[in-house]
Amino acid sequence: MNADNLMGVKVMVIDDSNTIRRSAEIFLTQSKCEIILAVDGFDAMAKIIDSHPDIIFVDIMMPRLDGYQTCTLIKRNSHFRDTPVIMLSSKDGLFDRARGRMVGSNEYLTKPFTKESLLNAVHKYALKREETT
Repeated sequence: MNADNLMGVKVMVIDDSNTIRRSAEIFLTQSKCEIILAVDGFDAMAKIIDSHPDIIFVDIMMPRLDGYQTCTLIKRNSHFRDTPVIMLSSKDGLFDRARGRMVGSNEYLTKPFTKESLLNAVHKYALKREETT
């Protein structure tokens, strides 16, 4: 599987920023991923159950249900606890990274992300998924 062709990999992007969702959608579409977009944690929870994404990117700073709370809910669900969750944040702080790990996130990506960093993360977890299936 190369980074330019991730066909069939379902990626969810949860972010209240239309710009971030749109950037991720463009990058992921070019790599032939299936994309599910959500504007916040509440929106995401309903869509996760319907779509069963392979990888989830979640913004930390969101209204109503923040990224830490969203990640906690995902990881507490027995159907989704093994789904990789990658935190997105404009802050590159040690505290945010540590808190993300505490709620079960697999990785941390600083915004604005590049196409390369986004696809590298998807590729890394898509390969792990293939190895376990």
